[in-house]
Amino acid sequence: MKHILITIAAALALVPTLGAQESTWKNTEPELKPEVFELLNLNAPGLASVKAAHQSGDDNAAAAALLDYYRNRKGICTPEIRNAKKVKINKEQQKWADEALEHKFFSHKGYQPSYFYGEDINWRYWPVQDNELRWQLHRHKWFMPMGLAYRTSGDEKYAVEWTKEYIDWIRKNPLVKIDKSEYEINADSQLKEDAENSRYAWRPLEVSHRLQDQCMQFQLFIDSPSFTPEFLTEFLVNYHRHADHISHNWSKQGNHLLFEAQRMLMAGSFFPEFKEAESWRKSGVDILNREVQKQVLPDGGHYELDPHYHLATIEIFYKALQIADLNGFANEFPKSYWDAVENMIMFYTDIMYPDYTNPCFSDAKITTKRVMLNNYKKWAQVFPDNQVIRYFATEGEQGTLPEHLSKGFLDSGFFVFRNGWGQDALQMVVKAGPAGEWHAQPDFGTFELWYNGKCLFQDSGSYVYEGKDPEIMEWRKWFRATSHHNTLVVNDQDVDKVDSKTILWEPEGDVQVLVTEHPSYKNLTHRRTVFFVDGKYFVIVDEAVGKMKGWVNLHYQMPKGDVPNSREDMHFHSNFEGESNFYLQCFCDDMEQMQMKKEKGWQSSDYQKKVQRIDASFKQKKESDDPVRFITVIYPKQKAGEENVTARFTDKGYSESGVSVEVKVGKNKKKKLSWKL
Repeated sequence: MKHILITIAAALALVPTLGAQESTWKNTEPELKPEVFELLNLNAPGLASVKAAHQSGDDNAAAAALLDYYRNRKGICTPEIRNAKKVKINKEQQKWADEALEHKFFSHKGYQPSYFYGEDINWRYWPVQDNELRWQLHRHKWFMPMGLAYRTSGDEKYAVEWTKEYIDWIRKNPLVKIDKSEYEINADSQLKEDAENSRYAWRPLEVSHRLQDQCMQFQLFIDSPSFTPEFLTEFLVNYHRHADHISHNWSKQGNHLLFEAQRMLMAGSFFPEFKEAESWRKSGVDILNREVQKQVLPDGGHYELDPHYHLATIEIFYKALQIADLNGFANEFPKSYWDAVENMIMFYTDIMYPDYTNPCFSDAKITTKRVMLNNYKKWAQVFPDNQVIRYFATEGEQGTLPEHLSKGFLDSGFFVFRNGWGQDALQMVVKAGPAGEWHAQPDFGTFELWYNGKCLFQDSGSYVYEGKDPEIMEWRKWFRATSHHNTLVVNDQDVDKVDSKTILWEPEGDVQVLVTEHPSYKNLTHRRTVFFVDGKYFVIVDEAVGKMKGWVNLHYQMPKGDVPNSREDMHFHSNFEGESNFYLQCFCDDMEQMQMKKEKGWQSSDYQKKVQRIDASFKQKKESDDPVRFITVIYPKQKAGEENVTARFTDKGYSESGVSVEVKVGKNKKKKLSWKL
């Protein structure tokens, strides 16, 4: 499979052309938009001079008075920018701002360096047929850095360029809607192209992103000579068009809807002068209050079942509280809303690793300790009485650790085994819950394991989402495949559905137990039992039960690095530097029938980034109605190399009411492990 990234040379060879788009880069002078005065409540405090000028027919004077009003307006700001005169810019933001002067736009971290969109900007240029690249172009992520560069340097070139690019985008990206029959029969080619472009430029999520960021751009550029009265009217009319579009085209569900609601709340709060501002603000509050009860499960998990989007959802709910607090309507969020946000934070605290990073389940990307420390510090301000949040906000200098070690979240299906909270801890996070929403993957029973400062058996991640390029979709399919998680499949087929039930959860004692069951296929059920033994190692029992025939494959995604193996005794072990190693060995009822297979595997912790590793599987042919059963022993250890491990079933065969095994690891005594209903 060839790599989907276009090389830098190839990208430069692709000269962006406007095609059917009219060239308007030389026509970016703003025009006074008198309709703005119909959108504003001119009876609002401070707008008397604007109203008088407009009523006298002098809209130029009205626009100048309106600009003067906004330049002197007090008491309204965004959570990100409390004082535009005290902002800072980092090296990366400066780079994006400078690139934007040359029309090289930062759209997506997965596609770097930034692409050149032409001297006469072609907003429809699509260098790689990944939908995310085209959608995120229309989020204008470089506009904020341009504002920061302007404020910190005082160089007017950033403001000049920003106003031109802003107007150019308006001119070249009309909001067009036509129904299917009109599209197929009556629409001319230009209208068709505009309608197709609107799918990307005017998707409500992107519109909401611009709606939020333009508040901050407004703060940063408002004092610039380039921010003229005429430009102000263009800006406000365009801003109103954005909010109005969202108010009639909300996403149906999920994180998109939450983003839109939080940003409409901000729009109504930051621009209260609009006649519809109060309804915008109220719609955001109402949706967030409704969705926090729908999207946040009782145990604090988010229904996407994705740690990355779990964090994003916390940020949405938290930012809404920030905006409400800044503007005096925090009481519109009831206690149940605050409780749900706090529960989400505590959920993440339990599943995160000692270095503050998260498991890579579903479409998750991995966050960083720096980001999470900032998050905990923000959360501690909102929940000052929560001593656990305070502990992680201060890296243990204040507050207290949770009283428990292992923890189960039965509503969302996340289970955490741990023997401590420090860097040297042993921790396994298992994902075995309900179906989840779009970002969830068909990965019943998958897990990750942290040991002594390192994450082992990391889940595959996602790499890409979707696009028109067939290779994009092939990679999407590869990373989502059930066989590329740490779980069991038949004939390497994706499971038919993902919806498991917890049979047993015992998080206390020398031997802790999780038993969970999943109807993987129409005629086959997968039951997984995890024993956490003496806080030292794990024994996983997998049972494939039903009439379905074929190869039963038990997959494990090995860590990147030196991982030797032996087909003779069905084991893998690590030879890593440092003191975070493992030994894994698999057993079954009939060892002579079991085979081992190694394939090329991948792991992606960020969009468009992947590393190669081993996808290992143990397999046995299921030729009758009899169950196929495996025992896997995973022994984390400091020293690299092999280990002496034995394991066997001690029961008479599969039983719905329990399982029994006997295991010996190294110099430890034999352990009889069992559960029974």
